[in-house]
Amino acid sequence: MDLQVIFLGTAGSVPTTQRALPAVVVKREGELLIFDCGEGVQRQMVRARVGFHKKTKIFITHMHGDHVLGLPGLIQTMSLLDRRKELEVFGPVGVKAFLDAVRQTVQFTQTFPILVQEISEEGIVREEKEYTVEAAHANHAIPSLAYAFVGKPRPGRFSIEKAQRLGVPEGPLWSKLQHGENVRLTNGKTVKPRDVLGKPRQGRKIVYTGDTRPTKALVKLARNADLLIHDSTFDDELAERAREDGHSTPKDAAKIAKQSRVKRLVLTHISARYKTPDLLLSQARKIFKNVDVAEDFMRIDLPLNDPV
Repeated sequence: MDLQVIFLGTAGSVPTTQRALPAVVVKREGELLIFDCGEGVQRQMVRARVGFHKKTKIFITHMHGDHVLGLPGLIQTMSLLDRRKELEVFGPVGVKAFLDAVRQTVQFTQTFPILVQEISEEGIVREEKEYTVEAAHANHAIPSLAYAFVGKPRPGRFSIEKAQRLGVPEGPLWSKLQHGENVRLTNGKTVKPRDVLGKPRQGRKIVYTGDTRPTKALVKLARNADLLIHDSTFDDELAERAREDGHSTPKDAAKIAKQSRVKRLVLTHISARYKTPDLLLSQARKIFKNVDVAEDFMRIDLPLNDPV
């Protein structure tokens, strides 16, 4: 299963000529998971060619304007394109009232149902056959959430040699073993999946912090993630300002990445004061080497995890 992360907006608070407001897409086959929805997100989606008619879920971290004001425009654009598929929206308490107010005051015809789930408790907020989405409390100026996309483990590689050696004929019985079912042979012998499968393969994990100060909860949420997308609004010299405003610095993000043993760190929510990423990168790389600063329309492909 292909899995790609697309950065639609990477600015903090105000847009710049190079950066739109926060929005990150996790793209699976036939499905979009959008984390935060800054103003103009639908134009960014057009430019990134991610499409509007796919199965879509939106996860809002908090109710600051730069993270949520793009939602009404996106809904209107989807309606004008005659979308019929339902749209799922997850977010903190307040997101439902916000959408209700838009519907009551802005005149356009909504062509599809919107299912809103407000999140007040940590834990799994959406479970699908192949993945879950988990939420944890972040530490921002207002109630805020961080999210983890967690792929479920896949069965280990099927060994044709072992299956043949055990006398399992090619065909439906192989498929059953690959899907975790015991099979009974004509000679009465039972073959179990563990007899022909290698070690289970870990699912891929992506963590998006939204706006936050560094916390132990984020270390736990990001544990062993393939990709950590972390707030890095201000550089290390402005650490006090970051704390006051509920944000993180490159040093903060790098420490979380190191403690969590993530594979890759990407810094986002970048203040307009930084014209280039050089300072933020140099500060983060003092602690964690595999780090980048997000740019609008940057794409990251996440390969399947296979045991060595």
